[in-house]
Amino acid sequence: MYLSSRESVVLNFNPFMSFNPDPKAEYNDQLTRATNMTVSAIRFLKTLRAGYLEPEIFHLNPDKSDTQTFRRLIRFVPSSLSWFGAYMVNAYPLDMSQYFRLFNSTRLPKLSRDELFTDEKAKHLLVLRNGNFYVFDVIDRDGNIVKPSEIQAHLKYILSDNSPAPAFPLAYLPSENRDIWALLRQKLLDNGNEEVLQKVDSAVFCLCLDDFPIKDLVHLSHTMLHGDGINRWYDKSFNLILSKDGNAAIHFEHSWGDGVAVLRFQNEVFKDSTQKPAVTPQSQPAAVDSSSAVQKLSFKLNDALKAGITKAKQNFDATMETLTLDFIRFKKGGKKFLKQKKISPDAVAQLSFQMAFLRQYGQTVATYESCSTAAFKHGRTETIRPASIYTKKCTEAFVRRPPKHSTEELQQMIAECSKYHSQLTKEAAMGQGFDRHLFSLRCLAASKGIPLPDIYQDQAYAQLNHNILSTSTLSSPAVNIGGFAPVVPDGLGVAYGVHDDWIGCSTSSYPARNVHEFLQCVHKSLEDIFHVLEDTSIFQLKDNTSAVEGKGGEGDYTELIQNSNLIWRSQAGFNCIWES
Repeated sequence: MYLSSRESVVLNFNPFMSFNPDPKAEYNDQLTRATNMTVSAIRFLKTLRAGYLEPEIFHLNPDKSDTQTFRRLIRFVPSSLSWFGAYMVNAYPLDMSQYFRLFNSTRLPKLSRDELFTDEKAKHLLVLRNGNFYVFDVIDRDGNIVKPSEIQAHLKYILSDNSPAPAFPLAYLPSENRDIWALLRQKLLDNGNEEVLQKVDSAVFCLCLDDFPIKDLVHLSHTMLHGDGINRWYDKSFNLILSKDGNAAIHFEHSWGDGVAVLRFQNEVFKDSTQKPAVTPQSQPAAVDSSSAVQKLSFKLNDALKAGITKAKQNFDATMETLTLDFIRFKKGGKKFLKQKKISPDAVAQLSFQMAFLRQYGQTVATYESCSTAAFKHGRTETIRPASIYTKKCTEAFVRRPPKHSTEELQQMIAECSKYHSQLTKEAAMGQGFDRHLFSLRCLAASKGIPLPDIYQDQAYAQLNHNILSTSTLSSPAVNIGGFAPVVPDGLGVAYGVHDDWIGCSTSSYPARNVHEFLQCVHKSLEDIFHVLEDTSIFQLKDNTSAVEGKGGEGDYTELIQNSNLIWRSQAGFNCIWES
């Protein structure tokens, strides 16, 4: 699906997840943090390839299985029987086949269908700064990590390079339509750039060093989701981005895998770089000749390539100007209160989105939330459909007919929404959803030349797959904020987190939707839901069929929920959490 799409990967597929700052403020210096994160990333790579990385586990009873005691005991069980020991405590290993593409990988543009390229033998890091490309080895000839002080010296050398941005920045090209990019890439190869492109494609990963600080969370979201187009290589499996003031994020290409692998990597890098930093702010870079160790890549461009880059820049700038991002922070309650009421926190968040859209636009629309099927070999996702007859009934009761229902009746409706949402989530996790099944049948029919059944021509099926609300919740102590663009032109991209005592929501839209009003409606909807659950009189609610009320709220969308019973990922690729 991803590789066959001809749309640009920017906004349409690639999401981002930003890191929380290092708890030690002085370690957020750009050079210090870039060095530590690079070393930690290579440590993760070495652990993964040596077979020592702890498996990803789905814990149904974490109090028994997610403990050091269980880990110590299971080590003494023969590998042929260890699965049974895990099964006895309801711990199930998840598929980790996607991790293979995490490093040394790039999506290569091809006509009609792209390809994934991986070269595990490559030992160099790709660094982008001000649109210029640099490479240097981070793994030596014996397979060991290059000394952190040497990596620090090489990065300092790159940061001190005063070269201006290229007149024709090559990094715009991967943001183009995939067929156009495929033709331009072939022109690059034909023009004598095969060797430098090989270095870009095979690099361990891409480190992007930006020359400006982050102003606020909206600026951070724009910077990490798309940037200015010259200092990212959007086709790499992931870009590790660091701003001038040490704000960091991972921007990743989505075809090779889902957010489960990326979030695991992000968690490990954050933990390792903050708890076991390779260098300190006082560390001195090694006295090495970085001018010979660091290679600055030069590309040979003819008139056709220059024209292609110019056109790509125009398309990029025009598209990015249409994207709006905003966020709110609801401070009147969160996961702790909802669990006391025996209500699913995720169900309440999803209900607030349904209620907000009804309040703003007067209708219920197709909504997407996807569930990881990593419990199965090579499993990817199944879809949860949060918009249901239960949410429709409940949202209409709140928005259109609040005086007609007692507090108890509204509480019962919320409970029904929670119960049904939990059921849908469990079914999806067990492969019992319908979206992927129908999608597979459609692909099989097309591959065999069989006429599509009538259901695929039905307007309802088309409307179901036009996901106006695409949602995702992030969960990690490493993550500050994440985001993605809408998946349809008249849609909304909703990234959210239900915390112990507050709920954060970051949303994107194109001109067809008003993201600021939507978030005001989300805030108002959460207020109404919490009023009812707190047993506040229903007559405090107002009839808001179309009016936008309530304050949008601002705040730091920082800490994200950590505990989980079930893992899934959104259409934009994030690892997500559901709690019953």
